[in-house]
Amino acid sequence: MSEFNSSNIYKIAVVMGSDSDLKTLKPAIDILNEFGIETEVCILSAHRTPMEMMEYAKKAESENIKVIIAGAGGAAHLPGMIASLTCIPVIGVPVESKTLRGIDSLLSIVQMPAGIPVATVAINGAKNAGLLAIQILSLFDEALRVKMKKFRDNLHTQVRSKNRKLSDLGADNYLKNY
Repeated sequence: MSEFNSSNIYKIAVVMGSDSDLKTLKPAIDILNEFGIETEVCILSAHRTPMEMMEYAKKAESENIKVIIAGAGGAAHLPGMIASLTCIPVIGVPVESKTLRGIDSLLSIVQMPAGIPVATVAINGAKNAGLLAIQILSLFDEALRVKMKKFRDNLHTQVRSKNRKLSDLGADNYLKNY
């Protein structure tokens, strides 16, 4: 039997370089909770707490963490540094900054050297990071795969419903009511 299955308890970690990133990463935490996945949330700075960050990354596998979502702004070294220390998949969430609106973070996270990949979502794209982590786990967890399929089916239903309302009301009335 696979290491991943619904009888095993596994975790997804959500880490951030600063508590100011928590608001940006909260949608990942929320979607993981919605799917019933144990989530570990912590603050680790690649620059201010490098030793703790290294220890965390090295121990993550033994703690049954299967995916790490790492948010970072500015220089955005946290996702890449964690990825350099573990073979666990890391998903980087670029956090919007005031100076360059998150472009600096995005470019820093996506420009990983060959051999040390970090999956990267949109600036402030934490919900998609959570969903990507769930999809990774669902490869080995049938119950989670069923939940993901139901989630996607619900998205489809919502869009079809909105399209019907738009068609019935027309653009001007739709905008007044929604």
